[in-house]
Amino acid sequence: MSMRISGKNMHFTLGDIKLKAQKVTLSITDNSAVNKTGGVPDGSVDGDVEASGEIELATAQFKLLSKAAKNAGSWRGLPDFDAMWYAKIDKEELKVEAFGVRLKLSDLLDIDANGGSALVHKVPFDVTSPKFVWIDGVPYLRDDETSDLVQ
Repeated sequence: MSMRISGKNMHFTLGDIKLKAQKVTLSITDNSAVNKTGGVPDGSVDGDVEASGEIELATAQFKLLSKAAKNAGSWRGLPDFDAMWYAKIDKEELKVEAFGVRLKLSDLLDIDANGGSALVHKVPFDVTSPKFVWIDGVPYLRDDETSDLVQ
């Protein structure tokens, strides 16, 4: 029986910063819809898209982002990053890229005086580039959707 990809196998880079996240989510919202004529399905129409997610980092990893923020002059001064999640084990391989990742901070501290687990910092993000999201080298959006936007 071959091994399967798990969260332990995922490597994560944010720009040129290599991070090991406790947890990461990346969600795509695609508002494409069914077109109807007289209440009956009659094809489909493209809708708007967006992608966002959240990165949960232990303090040591969060400090790497903090250093980048210091170099940028502020947290809000951080540039947009391209992010990549990659894993390969046995015969399975997965590569997900998100372009123009804009970081925000939310749960900066969530302290439990009882201890028992490492402090985790939550960093939500939005995808801001028309390159959007690529999965295994394949863009989510069609060329005709981004041809006038991507330079």
